[in-house]
Amino acid sequence: MLGNICLKETNDLNRTPIVQQTAFWSDVKTKLGDEALAMAFSVPSDALFKESSRSQKMDLDVLVMLKPLNKNSSIAYVPYGPEIEPDEEVQGAFLEELSECLRPFLPAGCVMIRYDLCWESYWTKQHHAEENLWQEEPEKRTQEFRFNFSTVNWNFRKAHYNILPAHTIYLDLTQSLPLILERMKPKTRYNIGLAKRKGVTVRHAGHESLPVWYDLYRETALRNRILVNELKYFEAILTARVEHSSSPAEVQLLIAEWDGIPLAAMFLVMSDHRAFYLYGASSSQHRNLMATYALQWEAISIAKSKGCTEYDMFGTAPSPDESHPLYGLYKFKSGFGGSLYHRLGCWDYPLDPVNYDFFRNEELLSQGFHLK
Repeated sequence: MLGNICLKETNDLNRTPIVQQTAFWSDVKTKLGDEALAMAFSVPSDALFKESSRSQKMDLDVLVMLKPLNKNSSIAYVPYGPEIEPDEEVQGAFLEELSECLRPFLPAGCVMIRYDLCWESYWTKQHHAEENLWQEEPEKRTQEFRFNFSTVNWNFRKAHYNILPAHTIYLDLTQSLPLILERMKPKTRYNIGLAKRKGVTVRHAGHESLPVWYDLYRETALRNRILVNELKYFEAILTARVEHSSSPAEVQLLIAEWDGIPLAAMFLVMSDHRAFYLYGASSSQHRNLMATYALQWEAISIAKSKGCTEYDMFGTAPSPDESHPLYGLYKFKSGFGGSLYHRLGCWDYPLDPVNYDFFRNEELLSQGFHLK
């Protein structure tokens, strides 16, 4: 199925709307200590898509981040990749062959390849039609049976946790700004107008404002009992420079203020035709001024002006279920319009079965991103 397999420079990664598969993301992660590997390959279109009228060779690539576990072991992590999404019936077979093509290029102590798939979940349509409530995926054995159905070795395992958000809301930016505003929920439109009337302004900030961002971010993380990233993580995002690569991205740090007081901030990242609400933070003070709404409207306006046709809200509850811990995010983000999208999430391809089982057990005992 796959041919022309070789390593390539990360700066030559294909242009893509998936920022986590770009040269920009490779630069960010290598600044933070990971090792990046890019592999090119080709595949005939009719091998992946049954509706393909005639076979065409597709030249594709994938970005892999190598993460050390200890002195002798590592894992290969593929963030939101590969980008190409084959027909469901061949997805397992395609990913199995891709994994075996990657194997020779990985370190000897690599325990597994973890794909954080942005492909649409098989169970997207399984929800309560009247209430639009997402029903959780079936138990892992059932998921693995379906995913491995077209494979030879039945080797894929569903990870205990997803790393990147598996559920998001996409906003369509192809319409005019007035129409985008009109599609929002009335309360959201009102809050955008209220923030403006109350004098909330949004400014574009540079590296010098990272401490302002970090104070808001720490406050938000502690309020929501989320583990706190170090300041250097956000420095890497803001300072990554790959303008001369094949897959650059533009980053803007936006800060919403009232009377000189920072109330909310976010990282807006734009790659190809898609904009991402990558990280956000807000103060517990003056929440009645609706600064977060002003911030989002400014980000949407910027993305539209830059030619983006999609805006990824990047993480939400999977449905309007008030019992879900991320329901507050869903209520806020869904107010801007858009449609829910459910991804397949993290799938593992073990390369060292014994050490993989050990890693899997250790991971199950970890606390993840939330504090106990």
